Amino acid sequence: MPDFNDVTKLGSGKEMVDRLTNLIAIFERKELDFSKNRADGDDILGDAYEYLMRHFATESGKSKGQFYTPAEVSRVIAKIIGINSLNSTAATTVYDPTCGSGSLLLKVAYEAEKSISLYGQEKDSATSGLARMNMILHDNPLAEIKQGNTLANPLYLDEQGELKAFDYVVANPPFSDKRWGNGVDTEGDSYDRFKDYGVPPEKNGDFAYLLHIISSMKSGKGKGACILPHGVLFRGNAEAEIRKNIIKKGFIKGIIGLPANLFYGTGIPACIIVLDKENAISRKGIFMIDASKGFTKDGNKNRLRSMDIHRIVEVFNRQLEIEKYSRMVPFSEIEQNEYNLNIPRYIDSQEADDIQDIEAHLLGGIPTADIDALKDYWEVFPTLKTSLFAQGSRANYSTLIVKKDEIKHCIYNHPEFKAFTADMHALFNEWKENTVQKLKGLETGLNPKKVIYELSEYLLNHYADKPLISKYDVYQYLMEYWDEVMQDDCYIISADGWKAETYRILEENKQKKMVDKGWACDLIPKELVINGFFTQEKRVIEALEAESETLAGQLTEMEEVHGGEEGYFAELEKVNKGNVKTRLKEIKQDKDTKEEREVLKTYLELAEKLANSNKQIKDAKADLDKKLYAKYPTLTEDEIKILVVDNKWMARIEQDIQSELDRISHRLTQRIKELAKRYESPLPVLTNEVEELEKKVAAHLERMGFAWK
Repeated sequence: MPDFNDVTKLGSGKEMVDRLTNLIAIFERKELDFSKNRADGDDILGDAYEYLMRHFATESGKSKGQFYTPAEVSRVIAKIIGINSLNSTAATTVYDPTCGSGSLLLKVAYEAEKSISLYGQEKDSATSGLARMNMILHDNPLAEIKQGNTLANPLYLDEQGELKAFDYVVANPPFSDKRWGNGVDTEGDSYDRFKDYGVPPEKNGDFAYLLHIISSMKSGKGKGACILPHGVLFRGNAEAEIRKNIIKKGFIKGIIGLPANLFYGTGIPACIIVLDKENAISRKGIFMIDASKGFTKDGNKNRLRSMDIHRIVEVFNRQLEIEKYSRMVPFSEIEQNEYNLNIPRYIDSQEADDIQDIEAHLLGGIPTADIDALKDYWEVFPTLKTSLFAQGSRANYSTLIVKKDEIKHCIYNHPEFKAFTADMHALFNEWKENTVQKLKGLETGLNPKKVIYELSEYLLNHYADKPLISKYDVYQYLMEYWDEVMQDDCYIISADGWKAETYRILEENKQKKMVDKGWACDLIPKELVINGFFTQEKRVIEALEAESETLAGQLTEMEEVHGGEEGYFAELEKVNKGNVKTRLKEIKQDKDTKEEREVLKTYLELAEKLANSNKQIKDAKADLDKKLYAKYPTLTEDEIKILVVDNKWMARIEQDIQSELDRISHRLTQRIKELAKRYESPLPVLTNEVEELEKKVAAHLERMGFAWK
């Protein structure tokens, strides 16, 4: 419990009273009333708690980072173990033997979409307290969280004193735990966890936790998933024997290789081992995914993006085999590899090397094999290839028939590329037309998570199997914009409806006083209303700003021309209106300074014009701001929907997807330029150039009286 009488943290006397008063005031303020902002199915307070724990894990590093599983990885596990609203009831049990703060359990519970029974055990007493709080804040007050060492003293037992069996078991145990055996009777384990498999190494507990998980899964139907370091897939000796025995029982349904540096407290790559006792006897292989390359940098850690999560889940649940990404590996192949499960043995995810062609370097021409490697483009633009290349003087080599600087123009203006671009625009407009109607129909009390799920799934399906463009890339644009803007907008609409509510921006100055810094509207930024209703005023301001920029440029140019030691501004300590006026007074009667006076007068005239222009800009902006502030309360609901849905949301999403189309042509253009440049100067050409240069050098030397030998 927090100590509210701790003078070291709260101060003493009046200082303590003031701090505690301010703390109470924070919780009394209307702004912290989450009931108003809580959409059905969302948990604002619980999510805030998750946010704080994630940042605590980030800042704590190795010492405390292990207590929290990254939410993205938890989401993957929750979606691949097979739990859903159709197969879960209040009697469905989920267990995490190393539950940490409980985030993994909660993600599984969320996926079930109904109340289920959650059980967790955590060794650290403080962390188990975090888990209990997490359960309560996420509306799972009946979840059981027990504190103790799972391997040495499992606290979930049945009536016979054996390990309690669960429908689902998930875990992110400490990696390569060197002290796992403390308190564990490895030779006579009363729970028979090692009996049929073997005893894990004394200094590495990865398989100890995995075997505990397998033993805790219900016989014949239990399912689970465990995060472990990649080493469990290929390490030898005792671990090799345990791995072989687990594989032979058919308990491993799949393995998902994850990117390195995802987890707090370690940078090593990890994998998810998916377990399933149902149909284990008839299982013919293990489904493997190499997802190690799908991530984004986030500070000093890597993080799975929405597109990475969706791809892993979709590919695994549908058992899709994708070159360089996933495949079903038969047990016969695994047996041939002596039960080594190292993913690179079965999935070659390496990009093909860009091999230099020696013959092309010697004799010229672009290797036809390199051109044919762009087959994805030629399937969509079959005649574009012949517009760019012709058969060379030798078999298997081609010639570029357009200039390098005309490649982009040739691609962009080719009828097939134009047709493709038109089809892509039509594809987006179809999705946009249907989506706009749904978004404009959003009402108070909407569930934002349901909204984005429906939008994103529709977008994914809409772009599925389309040439040259990845549906996951398009999906990622939507999800990033959702996280950045749309999500907050939907919460606003859920709480207040389609209202253009403005608020004042108050900031504390150096004197600790609150200063009014203007006003804003989160749902409808000012620029949207300006573009919709005040275009004339905007054009006036833009014209004034252009004039001001021109005047400022002229003043800068004068300072550069006349600012040297010999310049007319040399006598000025600093070039400004005050100093220029003073200098004019000093030389007013000097007949020899006529030209200098003209320059100084011109400077003052420009400076005055600039000041007037800036004042006009300030006045025009202030006038526009008043008109804007008066306009917001008069906006109708239909006008608000057009501004938000059409001009804000859809405009940004369309811009992002268009940028992806631009990348398609850019990648093709760059590759062709690269090949053209690589082979444009073969050895004979270089030899001739060298000979010509040698002749020129020899001629120069001869004229200078030297003989070149």
